[in-house]
Amino acid sequence: MGGGHRASAEALEAAMEREAPGRLDVAIVDVWTQYGAFPFNKFVPSYRLAAKYPNVLWRSCYFATSFPPLMAALNLQHRLTCSRGFAQREHDPHLVVSMHPLTQHVPLESPRISPYLPVRRQVPFATVVTDLGSAHRTWFDKRVDACFVPSDAVRQLAGRCGLRCGARGAQVRQYGLPVRPAFWTAAAERKHRLSAGSTAALAGELHLSTDRKTVLIVGGGDGVGSLEGIVKSLAKHVLFMPPNQRSRGHAGGFSTQVCGKNARLQQKLERQRWEGVDVCARGFTSRMSDYMEVADCIVTKAGPGTVAEAAIRGLPTMLSSFLPGQEAGNVPFVVESGFGEYSSNPRKIALTVTGWLQDATKLEAMSEAAARAGQPHSSGTIAIASDLCEMAEAATLSLTEHTSPRLSPYLPMSPHISRRPPHSPSRSTSWRLQRQRSDFRDLAAAAAAAIRRQRCCRSHCRCRRCRRCRRCRRRHAEARLVWSNGRGREGACLCSSCCAP
Repeated sequence: MGGGHRASAEALEAAMEREAPGRLDVAIVDVWTQYGAFPFNKFVPSYRLAAKYPNVLWRSCYFATSFPPLMAALNLQHRLTCSRGFAQREHDPHLVVSMHPLTQHVPLESPRISPYLPVRRQVPFATVVTDLGSAHRTWFDKRVDACFVPSDAVRQLAGRCGLRCGARGAQVRQYGLPVRPAFWTAAAERKHRLSAGSTAALAGELHLSTDRKTVLIVGGGDGVGSLEGIVKSLAKHVLFMPPNQRSRGHAGGFSTQVCGKNARLQQKLERQRWEGVDVCARGFTSRMSDYMEVADCIVTKAGPGTVAEAAIRGLPTMLSSFLPGQEAGNVPFVVESGFGEYSSNPRKIALTVTGWLQDATKLEAMSEAAARAGQPHSSGTIAIASDLCEMAEAATLSLTEHTSPRLSPYLPMSPHISRRPPHSPSRSTSWRLQRQRSDFRDLAAAAAAAIRRQRCCRSHCRCRRCRRCRRCRRRHAEARLVWSNGRGREGACLCSSCCAP
């Protein structure tokens, strides 16, 4: 819903295309806007309205949705109003990835993804948590096959919500926060900094001056944040700095970049005259990595994506605001890591930033601390994409007589060929699964995640809705795929005793 969630989804899409070029068809779907009924299809504009009043609207909505009875009622309504539409559309996925805490239940309850509700869904489901220091409890559903978390704090929270965090059969995997492609190699680039000439070329391309210290002020993808007061206060305090401390060289001056979707504020800042300070207002930009490369420090709201990208670039970070609950954990992440501070007072923000600019030693130390904190996130996107590609490939593998399945990390398997008459036109192949629990739901989920299935035939098993078969599926610890002339039947029965063809 917010700009950060979509940016993370697009980053994973690019990373998966890099890991498996031409082999995956990735579709980014806004479940609520496309399939939700009123008022759920108005979540995006409602989010922007609530973010403008964080201490009243946002706080109330965030903590109210943590109340279990309310969430149970909302989930029931989601299932009745959204799941059917999602199931009947064109989506026939082999893997579903959730990038938002409120998009877990609709895909999990969808009839297409969960044809046998007593034995859970057949398509693997993964969650990628995009909150850095804290997370809402709706991120964590025990039915998922994998949950990717960016930090130790979120990993501990996932464990408290019931997800398995151990080494064997773990659902939780910690890699980092998904960031845009320009930041994947930023850590390596920092070791070989751009030369002065190339930096000057980049600054000239962005219409900046290399002899002036630059403060990047960011308001978020949705233009949330009190940018105008920060810009005015910062410009006022810069005038009291010695000219030699305002610039990298001998020329005096100061350059500030403002980015966001707030078009009205952008026009207002462009019309205003600034004495001794250059204020360059920019709208929403896709070149955030370049702006961070030429900046000396950044002032931003505590959005997890911007914080992680600033850390990767080694930028000292001044946090100006945060959304209660969702972004509250990002503040201690920045402060305790030693590369930034927090204040909502524009005057204090200006004093802190000007103090950094006058102390080159402190600025360099904070830059090194930021690079250390951002190192896991620079490589995390590729690691997450690699695991997702493996899960997608495992869900689409064709089991034939000459192929062997890729073993699931959750459940060991051994092949078994059932006895059939020689004249039978079809061959039945099953994979006996080692029982780990008495609950057959976990076994069925592991089988669905472990066996790669090729959905090339639209015929359904005759006993899909048979009550007797549902009882047998709960009893037997064997998953069966039926093959007819090399083509697999979609929705084949999981029971090998009562429904064998």
